Amino acid sequence: MRRYRDALNYSIRTIVEKKALSLSKAHKLLYNDLKEKYGLPSRIAVDCYREALGTAKSWQENPDKGAVPKARKLRIWLTNELSYRVKGEYVEIPDGFRLRIIGWDRRYDSYPNKEVRLLFRDGAFILCISKRIPKSATYIPKGVLDINEKHSVMGNSEIEYRFETAVEKALHYKRLAENLQKKYSASKYKAWLRRGIRKRIGHFHRKARNIIEDWVKKISYMSVKQAKQQQYAIAREDFTDLIENLRKLPEDHKVGLIVLSYRKLEFWIDWQAEKQGVPVAIVEPEETSSTCSNCGNKLRENGYRVLRCVNCGFEADRDTIAVLNIEKKSSLRWGSLTTPTAPQMKDVNPNRCGEPTPP
Repeated sequence: MRRYRDALNYSIRTIVEKKALSLSKAHKLLYNDLKEKYGLPSRIAVDCYREALGTAKSWQENPDKGAVPKARKLRIWLTNELSYRVKGEYVEIPDGFRLRIIGWDRRYDSYPNKEVRLLFRDGAFILCISKRIPKSATYIPKGVLDINEKHSVMGNSEIEYRFETAVEKALHYKRLAENLQKKYSASKYKAWLRRGIRKRIGHFHRKARNIIEDWVKKISYMSVKQAKQQQYAIAREDFTDLIENLRKLPEDHKVGLIVLSYRKLEFWIDWQAEKQGVPVAIVEPEETSSTCSNCGNKLRENGYRVLRCVNCGFEADRDTIAVLNIEKKSSLRWGSLTTPTAPQMKDVNPNRCGEPTPP
């Protein structure tokens, strides 16, 4: 795997320098070198320069490209039935290696393979197989999704669901890792050089990431599933400029939003929606939680996370207001969905997963 990583980096540099942006040119330049210089099997050599070609093309097409991309992690791109085979309880790859399967998701066996990665992570080999799954038919619906730091709110002017996020749990492990780093980074501690301390810090950071990754996948699946059952659409805010806007926030709030990983949430919501055939509308987040959903006037604070309109008297929790405004903006795409007549929400404590908030 180290030889493959070095060969991949060599291939990327060569393709960029020689401008060999076609399979035939890449094959002539790299195939023999990858076999002789790096000792890659024939099929693995082909997969290597194909991956390098895709990476180089993506880099060339990026208008904001920086330095030439470089592979750092240990993983190999494999092709089904050519550079790997699944036989019984084993995966066979070139050079006579056989990896015993200890877990396998059989749900997608009937769908054709698209691409495969063999990873080495935390002392284990993981074969990640992407499947080409047919899209579900879409429909013209109604619905809103709004995600916040402490809890997520899904609903519209007729119904509302609240789900707890995993931010506090992830922050706990992040703080443990940072406290160890601060303690042992002082010059008086020789323990920083010990492998056990570094391993423990890495474990806490991975734990925090895994908690958020797990929560993001679950909440995306649950939200899209609920939308499909109700024949709703998913309307979400555009998170493109989130990092730039975070700089204006207090430090604790900013860290919480970064840990929540909105970009991952955005990816998994869009992916689940596309797979399930649920329409998605992306709206601008500006003033979604500070404007009255009834009359459009500016709202004023009237308690903890509660806002009130002095013009029409509408009062609700800021998360409910955000849901109504996102729904209102998304209606420009599908036409009028519902009239914003949500109950006067003042309960800011998130309920159990999937339990509707009472009026």
